[in-house]
Amino acid sequence: MLEIILTLAVLASTTLTILLLLWPSRYINHSPPKVVSSASSVDEPKISVQVLVLGDIGRSPRMQYHAMSIAKHGGRVDVIGYQESTPHPGLLHNPLITIVPLPPPPPILRSKSLPFILAGPLKVLWQIWSLFQTLSYRIKPARWLLVQNPPSIPTLFIAIIICFLRNTHLIIDWHNYGWTILAGTRGANHPFVTISKHYEAVLGRYAPTASFTVTNAMAKQLKNKPYKIRSPIFTLHDRPAAIFQPISNPEARKAFLCRLPETCKQAEDIMAGKTRLLVSSTSWTPDEDFNLLLEALCLYSSTSESLPPILAIITGKGPQKQMYLDRIASLTQEGNLPNVTILSAWLSTEDYATLLACADLGVCLHMSSSGVDLPMKVVDMFGAGLPVVGYGDYESWGELVREGVNGRGFVKSADLARVLRELFSDSEGKELASLRKGAVKEGRRRWDEEWDAVAGRLLGLCD
Repeated sequence: MLEIILTLAVLASTTLTILLLLWPSRYINHSPPKVVSSASSVDEPKISVQVLVLGDIGRSPRMQYHAMSIAKHGGRVDVIGYQESTPHPGLLHNPLITIVPLPPPPPILRSKSLPFILAGPLKVLWQIWSLFQTLSYRIKPARWLLVQNPPSIPTLFIAIIICFLRNTHLIIDWHNYGWTILAGTRGANHPFVTISKHYEAVLGRYAPTASFTVTNAMAKQLKNKPYKIRSPIFTLHDRPAAIFQPISNPEARKAFLCRLPETCKQAEDIMAGKTRLLVSSTSWTPDEDFNLLLEALCLYSSTSESLPPILAIITGKGPQKQMYLDRIASLTQEGNLPNVTILSAWLSTEDYATLLACADLGVCLHMSSSGVDLPMKVVDMFGAGLPVVGYGDYESWGELVREGVNGRGFVKSADLARVLRELFSDSEGKELASLRKGAVKEGRRRWDEEWDAVAGRLLGLCD
């Protein structure tokens, strides 16, 4: 009997020892920050923050801006996500920012040959393991974990566990709702949508120490069913980063248009107003109906009016890109776009910002699945002083675009065609100039001002 008790005691103690050894290290709050060494006047970072995006870091501008703002005020930042494209230069050369790449799922899980009912759960299991291993052992514990939502599965679940194990506070940065995006592809009554909705609502209610939202409408909605969040919610509107600036010098505009391969052949006509330069940024996903723009451009081309030609440049990458490029080629070959040239481009952040500043009009096709989010691409356009026409049939649209002041809204392709005719038929460009003036004014409030007043105060980095 004694031998059995001793054996069980040894097993229990060994198990406990292993668990303690495997337990992730916990965050210890040092206040005030320690000095690194007596020979150095450099202090430890004021605060430590982990910024998590379960997606491509380089295509997550808001989360990159968060990281740069934290570092600007002396905080240490680990940016965790997939490294599929080049991140913002401000992340690459800052000693306070560390990029921690997540291992991508195996090729079999990314293959379209595997049915969704198998690929989906297996991919989630892979993400659970890679997130837990990275957040628990690959990086130091932090005071705050800032998580982008969506995606919420499995991010919110893992975030709660990590925050408990490592003595970390959780902030959810609500960009949209995962279940509404899923409903757009699977249907509102799909079982996965129902599960996702309850999952996101329950974890969103109990998990965060605080939340950020991109609109006031979203903040209001999160306080009601099904979320009923009682922890603090702060609206942190997207604002343009410093890289997005208007161009007032005609020579600078001309030099860029002549340099860029997509515009060099028509640079002179664009400068003279004989050709109108249209820019649209898209992720080529179902929540942006690109057919609206194609149909509007076909209607624009078919009008009997004498209208200037349009050069439309579409930037971005995404799953539906090739499908739409094939349709554009077909429409062009069939003669349905005689007055329009449509080109696709993948540009550096610097060139994209300059292209916006050189364009005549920006187009946004974002359709809010929740009705309360806003597209950051419009914010960037305003930062570059570019007026916008966009799909505006959702609640939060008016928080960003003021009709006839800094942009125009549309719902159907015929509406967009009419707006294009109205704006481009004016040879003097008076209405476009008025809208541009409004865009410049809207773009004057920058990300740093917005972030300092909201996130900076919450994190204790700004007064």
